[in-house]
Parts: sequence; C-alpha cells; structure tokens
Amino acid sequence: MRPDEWHLTEDLDRFLARAGDFLRSRPALHTLPLTVTETLRTRGLDAYGAEAPVFGWLERAGEVRATYFRTPPRHLNLTPLDPEGADALAAHLASLGHCLPGVSADHDSANAFADAWQRHTGATATLQERQCLYRLGTLTPPPALPEGRGRVADEQDRDQLMLWYREFVEATGGLAPTDAGSWADARLAHGRVVFWEAPDGTPVSMAGTTPMVAGQIRVAPVYTPAHLRGRGYAGAATIAVSRAALDSGAAHVLLFTDLANPTSNGLYQRLGYRRVTDFAVYGFA
Repeated sequence: MRPDEWHLTEDLDRFLARAGDFLRSRPALHTLPLTVTETLRTRGLDAYGAEAPVFGWLERAGEVRATYFRTPPRHLNLTPLDPEGADALAAHLASLGHCLPGVSADHDSANAFADAWQRHTGATATLQERQCLYRLGTLTPPPALPEGRGRVADEQDRDQLMLWYREFVEATGGLAPTDAGSWADARLAHGRVVFWEAPDGTPVSMAGTTPMVAGQIRVAPVYTPAHLRGRGYAGAATIAVSRAALDSGAAHVLLFTDLANPTSNGLYQRLGYRRVTDFAVYGFA
C-alpha cells in the first residue's frame, strides 16, 4: 500500500461526500466519526476549538476503506485499519510534518498505528486507556430502581449541567471537547440530558446522549458525584436515557466504558448492553 492512497482535507463537505457512505455502512463501529462530523456540520468547524479539524480517507480501487479525523489538539481517531494501512498512514502524516499527541481506535488498529508511528517518527507510545464499546440489546432494568424519577434537564438546570460536566472531565482525566457552557447549551437545546432526581427534586445523577446519526445514538456522559455513588442512580439515569433513545427511533444505542472500571462495565452489561469491540488510546511522547 502506498502512502499516497491516503487523502487529507480540511473541507468537511468534501470529506463527507467521499466518505459519508462508508461511515454510515457500520454505524456502531463508526460512532465517533459520525457524531463528531455531525457536530462540526451543525455547529461549525470551531465546535471543538480554534484549530481547523483535519479529515482523511484511504481509497483503493475507487472505494473508501478507512478514515481518520483529528480535532486539534486532541488525538488522531481512526476507523478499523490493518497494519499495512496503519504504516502507510503513519508514513503519510509524518512526511507532512504532523505532530500527533496520540491515537484512539479499536484495539488492533490503535496498536498497529502506535507501532508504525514509533517507527516513522521515533516517538514513544504509551497506552493511556483501554475502553469497550457496547451496544444495547434488550434493555433490562433491575427489579427495583432507587426512589425518585428521571426527567429531561431544562434551562433552569444549566449551571448544574456545567458543574457536573467539569467534574466529569476532571474525574475521567480527559481533555474537554468543548467548554462547559457550549456543551450544556447544545444539549439543552435538544433535550439530550436526563437527570435522575431524588424524591425531593434534587438531581443526583445525569446521563446524556449524542445526536442521532445513521440510526445510532451514543450515551455520553454518565456522571454521578462521588458522594452519591453506589446507590443505583447512574443505572437509573442510564435506563431513562436509553429508553428515550429507543423511543426516538435509534436502531443502535451505544456507550463506551473504561475497562479499568469493573463496576461500570458490570452495570451496563446487567442493563442489557453487549460488547461490540475493545478500543485503545495511546499517547505519543
């Protein structure tokens, strides 16, 4: 495979015109590029920061075989890729002088690209996180939910959403894709956060969703403040938001977990979520 079989652009419309059908062909596995490009399309190319996003696709015999995107300063994100394709992409990006902070992809593709990037640039790759992508089978609520109810967050909840979003980003050690105010406003505008609230009306947990694209919706984030955990609130919020996603017509309801957290992985499996594949996140020194 030649590096010149990879094509790079900062033009989102061009990328979607060429690679959109490929992304929609596997909506569960391609959930991240589908939702990120939809956000960029609807909210503008500065939705994830001031630097221009970069998109690319691998084309052979007139067909798109893989894609990538990056919203600087964040990691490169890949769709599934064999070692040959990963090596060609690393060579392609290295020759263009790209400096990558890391890569996120399904486990095998991330490993292959991390190895190739080390060969072509001398950078040291360090495994930062192992994730699992789950897809909802049959939603299976527990025999009893905690007292309270689920409700869609509204404008009066904006400050609460912003606070919990900041806490969630800090707790997960991630890089916030957008500022807390923009994040809250985008979800409030479309009713995409559900609170589980105690009988006295106090919110105790939240679960959000991405927009529906190609029939898939991803649950993200799920957050309960540390002092309220262990009481079933996250599970109750997840059930409420999963039902809402199904009621909206989603064919695939998805979520990612950190494989280092056995509690959350066990919870989502009990609720009816089933493993699709593992992902890995590498950082490059």
